[in-house]
Amino acid sequence: MKNVDLKIEGNKLIIAVNLEQQYGPSSSGKSITIASTEGNIAVPGREDIKIGLNIYKPRPKSASL
Repeated sequence: MKNVDLKIEGNKLIIAVNLEQQYGPSSSGKSITIASTEGNIAVPGREDIKIGLNIYKPRPKSASL
């Protein structure tokens, strides 16, 4: 995982992400990756429940000269 912290409190899944971090362009190059589980993964302590998470922002357009 990149920049994702998962924990269980009671019956709630708590997801923490630092929105200031960036991991560069996505594979398509259209967005900047902020956080990802990098596919579907099991929720900690609940192997029967899966999560797939991607957090991103649009890539800035290049300025024309």
